[in-house]
Amino acid sequence: MVNRKELNPDASPQAAFGVRLRSSREARGWTQDALSVRMGVSSGHISGVETTRKSPSVQFAKAADQAFGTAGSAATFERQWREMHTGSLLEGFPEYLGHEARAVEIRLFEIGIIPGLLQTPAYARALADGDVRRGTITPDQAAERVSVLADRQATLKKPRPATMLVVMDESCIRRSVGGAQVMREQLQHILKFAGSPNTTFQIAPYDIGELRPFNLPINLLTQTDRSVIAYSESQIQGHLERESSFVLAALSAYHQLQAESLSQTKSVDMVHQARKGTP
Repeated sequence: MVNRKELNPDASPQAAFGVRLRSSREARGWTQDALSVRMGVSSGHISGVETTRKSPSVQFAKAADQAFGTAGSAATFERQWREMHTGSLLEGFPEYLGHEARAVEIRLFEIGIIPGLLQTPAYARALADGDVRRGTITPDQAAERVSVLADRQATLKKPRPATMLVVMDESCIRRSVGGAQVMREQLQHILKFAGSPNTTFQIAPYDIGELRPFNLPINLLTQTDRSVIAYSESQIQGHLERESSFVLAALSAYHQLQAESLSQTKSVDMVHQARKGTP
């Protein structure tokens, strides 16, 4: 204990990981040697991660989840590790992920592509592969992006998942991504999503015209304390907003969007028609 190094979890993502590992271990009364046996890694490596002298690997994070029983939860060590290694994601998005995982209600509006939480693996890979072909990300970053999305979607399978309200611009289902088979599977997945008890699904049709209140995608997250966080993106950066006047205005605009959009029944009919029209 004399040589114990105290860390500030706010100093860096790596420090936050180390502090969490140490506090989780000590809360169970385990020594580093005891945790070493449970994780199958050396006690020296555990010490190095706890003090930021060593960086954890994804295998290390998965082993920690197994040892502490956090595998499959909304706040795994693996998720924390992935948030530390999201170089292919927009600035601001890793912070958003933490709020999304804890949200009790999620409102989404998307233009041009299916929202990430509703994408099939094949659709997500096609988008990532397109970025690789354009040279904007590497193949490793593409794989990481798809993996992060899978982790996000896993939170929707919790025993008590968040309520989700989704409005898509009609362009989301008209734009072909990945070819005919990928789109057929993607549109079928949307139909399955619309049939879930905790979801509301609508399409903002093209003829909504100037009545569409948003020209960019936006996400609105209701937290457990009923506060709301807004998240929007430009081409190069994601932005979280908690300021009440902005959030209230965004909520009001979202309600207007829902009022002008198709009902869920008509939205589902449009997806059925689009799926049949896929060659």
